[in-house]
Amino acid sequence: MSFLAFDLGGTKLASGIFSDQLDLIEKKTIPLEGLVGKGVGDLIAEQIDGMILSQTHAGFSVNAIGISIPGIYSKEKGTVWAPNIPGWEDFPLIDFLSKITRGIPVFIDNDRACYIRGESTIGKARDCNDAIFIAVGTGIGAGILANGNVLRGAHDIAGAIGWMALDRPFSEKYISSGCFESMCSGEGIVKVAEEKINADELYSGQLNKEGITTHDVFAAFEENDPVAGFIINQCIELWGMALANMISIFNPQMVIFGGGVFGPAAKFIPQIVSEAKKWAQPVSINQVEVVASALGQDAGLHGAACMAMKNLKNGNDL
Repeated sequence: MSFLAFDLGGTKLASGIFSDQLDLIEKKTIPLEGLVGKGVGDLIAEQIDGMILSQTHAGFSVNAIGISIPGIYSKEKGTVWAPNIPGWEDFPLIDFLSKITRGIPVFIDNDRACYIRGESTIGKARDCNDAIFIAVGTGIGAGILANGNVLRGAHDIAGAIGWMALDRPFSEKYISSGCFESMCSGEGIVKVAEEKINADELYSGQLNKEGITTHDVFAAFEENDPVAGFIINQCIELWGMALANMISIFNPQMVIFGGGVFGPAAKFIPQIVSEAKKWAQPVSINQVEVVASALGQDAGLHGAACMAMKNLKNGNDL
């Protein structure tokens, strides 16, 4: 018995094979490299097809497939809306994959729900009924565990905290990805860096004017680059404000920071907590534990595998 798990991000597709004990047996990551629309669907289908064949040849059956997606999944229509993947405004993923899954059940959920499901099943939040996973990668989202259940909202959009309003006045650039995400996600950090450098004709720091990556910004911060310093300090402030809001609203036992940016930003968690203490409900902020993800870059994969196993046992979607 085995489970296949996939974690689709804005820039890559991670895939994994899990045992019936949820041990990660095999993993690989493939960059999207500019793929959009049907091309991304083809990539997922190719990986599923190849992994099913390899498991069959090895004498193992694939019992279920879990897929974590960076957006909104409509269970009724079987479609995905993913803002960071062009052509996935209403992509029919279930129908697209049905031709190659050989009757194996496929379960899909948004990445933030998968992140908190993974951490609460085999990660740092195993003993928590109320916990939040703040995922900061290409975009920003939050998986919210409330009273032991993943909080979904009326239309499965709960946790879209990239749209959290943390600044004013409103700017048109917030429309596509939200205020918080436009400044503090991996993509947002790069865009702010480009804006700051292009606006400063005298800039002569560590960053190039073209081809900037999030890694470049963190590296430049360590070299006391003024633009990188502005960006990272702004992120710490806004991450802290967002943390304060989540703690004040949900009163969790634990908040977990994860995603590709945490990573290099994990060392700033004490500063983020200090910032949050300025804003948060004073009793709640002193009762919560704020940590970096135990599952790291594999949180989405583990969550997708947990989803596949649990849904298979329950016989339906969560």
